[in-house]
Amino acid sequence: MKNLKYYLSTLLISILIVSCSKDEVTVQPEAINEEEVITTMTITLAPTSGSSTIVTLKTQDLDGDGPNAPVVTVSGNLVAGAVYAGAMEFLNELESPAEDITEEIEEEDLDHQVFYTLAGGLDATIAYANNDSAGNPLGTEFTLTAGTASSGSLTFTLIHEPTKPNAGLADAGGSTDIETTFNVTIE
Repeated sequence: MKNLKYYLSTLLISILIVSCSKDEVTVQPEAINEEEVITTMTITLAPTSGSSTIVTLKTQDLDGDGPNAPVVTVSGNLVAGAVYAGAMEFLNELESPAEDITEEIEEEDLDHQVFYTLAGGLDATIAYANNDSAGNPLGTEFTLTAGTASSGSLTFTLIHEPTKPNAGLADAGGSTDIETTFNVTIE
């Protein structure tokens, strides 16, 4: 009986020592700023001279990475010689209500840049109209000047964590948040 009391006492003390030992300190990893989910990109081209018609370019992919292709629309043609103030809006419509990602992009301006690519003989020029907090181009606002009658494509690419400054999309690095090509006509 004496031995049983000794073993039970030892067992109880061992359990108390193990259960009261200090827990390991866990270090929380640094929060990772994930890329944004963007289902919809809308570009509004508001004429500042040479036209009175607003042109809207829009891509919408409501199933995200699902099997359906994005719906890409252009509301009308540009007018030769007209100058347009461009503004971009990015939404995540998988959320309800839709989340405006544009605000996040502009708040995290050092981590984003929009690039514009003209192709196929489209006679137009584009200039950045807004910059990030370090003075490098951001591109959610821009000026588009339509040249002579022509047609071609206009691609908008939003890059996440580009190298800044850069000489353009070719050396920007980073990863693509969204990229869409629009067929555009200047008449």
